[in-house]
Amino acid sequence: MQRHGILNSHIAKILADLGHTDTICISDCGLPVPEGVQKIDLALEFGVPGFEQVVSIIAKHMKTEAIHIAREMEQQNADAHQFLTSTFPPNQFEWIETSHDAFKEATKQCKCIIRTGEVSPYANIILRADCIFSDRP
Repeated sequence: MQRHGILNSHIAKILADLGHTDTICISDCGLPVPEGVQKIDLALEFGVPGFEQVVSIIAKHMKTEAIHIAREMEQQNADAHQFLTSTFPPNQFEWIETSHDAFKEATKQCKCIIRTGEVSPYANIILRADCIFSDRP
């Protein structure tokens, strides 16, 4: 039994199994999950747990080189966009911004989608794993 880190066994296993360039998605409660992609459902009720809370915890435990978001987020959910800018500074991480439809298409390649209880629009992110021994923070 772990004493620290991610206690959810499904998330801990996904993170342990990631290789360089593998992707995972953290989503609001409305994002569709493509057939064949594992869903790890954390949603308990609207807003619980929130997008920012889950992203913050995953970011502490996952070596990330790039993020992918829908470009609509900046206009439709400025708070989430600002949170991601501070969590994944664009001068330290590659930022990929596409249409929401292209984002949903990209989720088909993810190892899993971690579904939160978030109910604000476009609160979705794909994280691309970095090489564990890279110099990136």
